[in-house]
Amino acid sequence: MYPESYIDYLTEFHGARDYFECHEILEEHWKKDPPGKRKIYWVGLIQLAVALYHQRRNNFTGAKRLMANSIRILEAEKAAVESLGLDHERLVSLLRETLQHIEAHSPYESIMLPVTDEALIEACLRECEQKSYHWGQNSRMTDDFLIHKHRLRDRTDVLAEREKEIARRKKSRG
Repeated sequence: MYPESYIDYLTEFHGARDYFECHEILEEHWKKDPPGKRKIYWVGLIQLAVALYHQRRNNFTGAKRLMANSIRILEAEKAAVESLGLDHERLVSLLRETLQHIEAHSPYESIMLPVTDEALIEACLRECEQKSYHWGQNSRMTDDFLIHKHRLRDRTDVLAEREKEIARRKKSRG
């Protein structure tokens, strides 16, 4: 049906409104393909989530750039977008409207992606129930961790991986 990562993305997008997590989930999925075979539409969805993350933090410059890129990619990927159970025309229209709000420095508002596949919605609703999320709830604007996750999350594993990579490079140089 659909990749589990995509269902997780939609669940985080519409349930927790954790756009940072959306980015992490789909980036990991996207990177499973070798560099020459990666699907650009995943990048469009990743950039959409990151754009909303930035808008919610009032970083309108970053939000504008990423939303414009997301629109450019997803607009050109009609068949792929539709194969993901989304209404392409409504999605592009929604993203353009959101970009206008970003350009006007309007406060963030939660959006609902136009999912057309009832089976996909059911899969997401089941996932929301397991995670105690409420599908379609508005973002919790008082949740500092959600809004500033990139700064507040535990980065121990990221830093340890970076140190291992630096040590590996030094060793290979001899």
